[in-house]
Amino acid sequence: MWEWFVANRIWIFIAAIVGFILAYFLRNRAAHATARVMPTKVWRERMQLAEPLVSWILFGVAGVILGIALAAVIVSYYQIDIRPAMGATGGWLLDHGIPILIIAVPTYIAYRIIKAVLPRVMEKIIIIRAKGVKGRRAKERLSKRSQTLSSVLTNTIAVMIAIVAAFMVLSEIGINIAPLLAGAGVAGIAIGFGAQHLIRDVISGFFIIVEGQYDVGDVIKVNNDIAGGVEGINLRRTMLRDLDGVLHIIPNGEIKMASNLTKKWSRAHLNISVAYKEDLDKVMAIIKKVWEELAEDPDWGPFLISKTPWLLRVNEFGDSGIVIKVVGETKPGKHWDTMGELRRRIKKVFDDEGIEIPWPHVKLYMGDTEAGKGPTCKACSHTNLPGSKFCSHCGTGLGS
Repeated sequence: MWEWFVANRIWIFIAAIVGFILAYFLRNRAAHATARVMPTKVWRERMQLAEPLVSWILFGVAGVILGIALAAVIVSYYQIDIRPAMGATGGWLLDHGIPILIIAVPTYIAYRIIKAVLPRVMEKIIIIRAKGVKGRRAKERLSKRSQTLSSVLTNTIAVMIAIVAAFMVLSEIGINIAPLLAGAGVAGIAIGFGAQHLIRDVISGFFIIVEGQYDVGDVIKVNNDIAGGVEGINLRRTMLRDLDGVLHIIPNGEIKMASNLTKKWSRAHLNISVAYKEDLDKVMAIIKKVWEELAEDPDWGPFLISKTPWLLRVNEFGDSGIVIKVVGETKPGKHWDTMGELRRRIKKVFDDEGIEIPWPHVKLYMGDTEAGKGPTCKACSHTNLPGSKFCSHCGTGLGS
């Protein structure tokens, strides 16, 4: 066999070059041939996915033939007897090459299966956990979360499989892996001590993403200290931008408590203060009407979940007025805008209705005067100093 190969090396070399050219030509024409043979779009896409693999196989076969032909030319020219080496190589390949191939092929197949199946499994799990989620933005968040998790898990599992396969191959070719395992254990401990903060950040980031504690676009407060909108999140760090435009980059391991201010829904929460002289039933009816009118507004109505507010209670007897607590649910992140618009409308209605919004007052007592007590205010029954034209407590005119 070898003698025939050496005798016909030139023709083999020519055949190898022709095969290489044909492989290159077939690679360039594969897409056009696929489109003609498989006109259906689905089959065409599948064939296009297989096209790179077929091309590399063709290149590999052509390269092997070309290499063998070159080796035959060199051996024939220098009159080298490689039959003993070939016999030894063949024996080694039979003894070790086949077991190595048996290890490598299932390892690669397992990696491809995991890479194909795991993203779909993660997507199904996240969709089941977030059942009922609606809206394009929410679906994009779920898709991004599943891609992140599947990428992390796929890479982790691939590294583990590759390490196990590498140790099996080393053991097969006769290398003692016990010292390597011991060294890997020591190196792992050293790396663990040196990178403990990084590992802590990655683990914390993993659970943040898995549990969906917050996503890009949410407004959160971290450790009761830094608040802002989430601009980016990965396994190592979270990026927040506050109202001043400052970008805070926080390692996930440093996040002890994260308060999500825009998770699923938000709540407008107002404490409205009025003067002591006002009719509280009338005031509460006006506040309710203003909220309901806002809910019917085409520009503001879509932001409100609660079409009627909850007038919880008279919350406080303040120094200057009585405080009424009002709450209602809004779409995520819309409570700030809603509260601002409600305050504007309530102030306008209070002005139209003559309802006083109190401010801090200071009462000065000047002591008893020789002229005795002054006039008494009819509105608030406050006794004023002699000669006063306006009540020092509520500002009402005292008359003559």
